This record gives sequence, structure tokens and C-alpha cells, in this order.
Amino acid sequence: MGYSGVRGGQEAIAAAERLARRDRLGGASRWLELDQITGRLGLAVDRVMGEAGLWAPELAARAIRQSRGDLLEAAQLLRAHRSTLPRLAYSSPVPAAALRPVRRIAPAYRNPPGGQILGDTDDYTPRILDLTDEDTARATAPPPRRPATAGTPVVAPDPTVPPVGLPPAGLLADRRDPADPDPFDITRAPARPGVPRSARLTAMARAETGSLTHLWYLVTQAPRNAQPEIPLELRRGHLPLRIEHPFTGSPVTVAGVRVSEARTVRPDARPHPDGSRFDIGYGLCLGDNEAKALAMAGLDLLVHRDKTTNRLEQRVLTALDGPELAGYLEHLKLPHYVDFRSIVDRLRALQAPNPEEGL
Repeated sequence: MGYSGVRGGQEAIAAAERLARRDRLGGASRWLELDQITGRLGLAVDRVMGEAGLWAPELAARAIRQSRGDLLEAAQLLRAHRSTLPRLAYSSPVPAAALRPVRRIAPAYRNPPGGQILGDTDDYTPRILDLTDEDTARATAPPPRRPATAGTPVVAPDPTVPPVGLPPAGLLADRRDPADPDPFDITRAPARPGVPRSARLTAMARAETGSLTHLWYLVTQAPRNAQPEIPLELRRGHLPLRIEHPFTGSPVTVAGVRVSEARTVRPDARPHPDGSRFDIGYGLCLGDNEAKALAMAGLDLLVHRDKTTNRLEQRVLTALDGPELAGYLEHLKLPHYVDFRSIVDRLRALQAPNPEEGL
């Protein structure tokens, strides 16, 4: 559907596309290379890949360039491209212990096994705009790193960094569900309230980061959720991607992806026996996106507690998808003059004097 009221019709639409293309590809600066985006804007690339549900750094960089930096639009472009790709194989589940961490902090422990690994982070740096002049900043910049690619090999887990572990036995509620053995594929079946936990985790892993963190903040600040939330462990690292060999049937590592993982706990406010234990939430998403992993873990836990009403679960499943909400916003730009005219006529009819009242 197009704007029928625009003079020129298809010619005007084609001119609008040419203007957008000129703004995207023109300008006085030199051509924006894909490796500049993957190397300099890595967090933006990771966010787009996570919300699109596709690990493809170069394609994500191409989408960011095409969308002129609009990450929501870039995720929509990448997810649309993903829907055209053939499904060649299904990956095999890998344990969390297979992750090789490049950063691991455990706020719940003073001296966790293996120690704290701060990695690259700005958590301890003042949030001050860097106003260093360009020449000095360019002269003191470290050499560029090799950009991440889809085929990044994965090495074995580092045995010197053991998992933090869980609270002592008897203090953690068991959330394992024997009725949810296989991950729920939300790309093949609609995710509606009442779906297994794996469906909620998948939906949150693809959710728009800002919407997800906002919903977590809104719910966790409610008086009914006054119990303190404590991150048990937050990790970033490389996770192997394994598939079953088509001839031998043995698991084979074919690639690796970077992920962020978080586990968080809250004391349970329910009566005994659960009231004497911790509830635990889990979050894992593609790329370096610690805020999203933490918000995922918090919402996973809060949805578990809210299961009597399903209201929060419904919001998690239906209100956080970036391309879906972007599509709804975009549809507002389409012609609505018929609806508007109908409403205007109805309002005028209501305001018109009733001839029977004067009798």
C-alpha cells in the first residue's frame, strides 16, 4: 500500500528511495567498510545479531550500514534475511561448562573458585565524555584487532576457571522441568502463555534490548518484588557450536559464537518449604550484551513467580520483539484516511443537536 495522495505516485516513491540511498551512500566521508563496523562498533553488531537471532557479524555490519545506524531497523533486515536461509542442521546442546570465559564476575562471592576475571569492561570507569583531540587519540590508539567472523574457531574450556557453582545444597529451589526436555523452537511454532520455559528464554534472547531491560526494571521495582536480587555469576566468552556428523553421528564442533550468560537468585517469599530457598533465573544471549543477559535472568525468575496470573509471561512473549514492534510503528505511516474520516463523521454526529430534544 502506498500514499495515494502523494502527487506523482510511483515516481514520487522512487524519488524518495533515491534520496534515502543518497543519504546512506553519499556524503563527503570515505566509504564505510564492513570491518570498520565489526571492529569499532562491536557492541552494536552483537546487539543486532542477538535481536535478529543470527550469528553473522559481516551481515550484521552490512545491515547497520544499510539502516544508517538504526539498530532496530538493522535487526529487522537481518532477521528477514535469516528467514530466507535454508536450515541445514540442528545444533546439539552444549553444557555451560563448555564456555571459555573472557570475563567472569561473581558478585555473590568474595573469592570464587578461579578468581574474578574482569576482562574488558567500563564498569569501573567514570562515565565522562572523552574530549581528547582527534590527532592525539589517533596517535595513542592501540593497533586494531582482527574483526570477529562467523567461522571463529573455539578452543577448549579453560580448566583454570571453574564454574562458580551454586549455593549450598538445600538452599536452591529445583526448577528442572521433565516435561520440557527439548528446546521450544519459536521460529516454527507461536509462543503464547503457557509455553515451556525454553520458549520464554528464546523469546527474551531475541528481544529488543531496551524493551527487555525496561520491562525488567519496571517489574523488579514493584513492591511485591522487594526481595533483593543478587547475580550469582555473569560471564562472557566463546561457546562451541556443535552438530551431529551426518555419517558418524558423533558431535562435531563446526564454529563458535560469543555469548553473555547470567544467573541470578532471589530468596523465595513463599511459605515453607520454598520460603527457605533461593529461586534462580537464567539468561543467555548472543554477543557481548551483559545488560540483556542480566535482565533475562531477572525476568526468567520473575515470570516463574508470576505463573498464577501469566500477565508478565504474556508481556515477555508478545511485547518485546523488536521487528514486531517496529512493524507496528511503521504501519502507522500508511494511509489511515478512511479510519480518520469515519471517526470524524461519528464525532460530528455525536455533537450535532438532537432534533427530538427540542420537541
